[in-house]
Amino acid sequence: MALVLAVVAFLMTLTGGLVAMRVRDRRHLVLGLAGGLILGVVAFDLVPESLEQSPGGPLGVPGPMVGFALGFLLLHVTEQAAAIHQAHEGEYAPHEHPHGHGHGHAGAGRAGILAACALVAHSFIDGLSIGLGFQAGTGTGVFVALAVIAHDFADGFNTFTAASLNRADRRPALVLLFADALAPIAGAAAGSVVAVPDGVLGPYLGFFAGVLLYLAAAEILPEAHSRHPRALTLGATGLGVLAVLLIVGLAE
Repeated sequence: MALVLAVVAFLMTLTGGLVAMRVRDRRHLVLGLAGGLILGVVAFDLVPESLEQSPGGPLGVPGPMVGFALGFLLLHVTEQAAAIHQAHEGEYAPHEHPHGHGHGHAGAGRAGILAACALVAHSFIDGLSIGLGFQAGTGTGVFVALAVIAHDFADGFNTFTAASLNRADRRPALVLLFADALAPIAGAAAGSVVAVPDGVLGPYLGFFAGVLLYLAAAEILPEAHSRHPRALTLGATGLGVLAVLLIVGLAE
């Protein structure tokens, strides 16, 4: 049963990615929506779920929130050390280096791949949650699966959008979209046979929430607002947050 529902999640993820492919002429709105969806998933799904899994932690701070801060800081430090993050300087104002070389978009492209990989990992955890839910009982497993399926459309949408950020070649985005769609199936299979302690799963979910929030705030949303009217893009971002809030609320 867990694997059957994971296949439904697979189809929902692919549907989200296909929708993202069709709206490239409205890229700024797509990116604004994707940023809102990621923010919504972090705020209304990942963080609350991680706190439920592991509410305790060192010095009175919940373990998942320690993981959240570590995920955010680790990606920030990694980007700075590897000179990935370009701060989008050329998009906010003209900028020339002394020898006439401007900033390219390779850094943002690589950051988009990182974002997509984080979403694949998130989808694996979703599938793992389905498997573990069925270990607890059929009713619990079905409820968890419905919650996963409800937001896998957003996962597929975000994965393709992030992986195609500043890339003319769609092949990496398609590969990661397919990986994101398969991840719940792999996670459900693993969760059906392997028990993961709540003390580990909670901080892990918090860690990926920090990674995703950093990528949304530092890469996807700045790109969305770089050369386009702010009002429509802000509206798309707000719509993304509201959509996840409604999905999570209905799933509860």
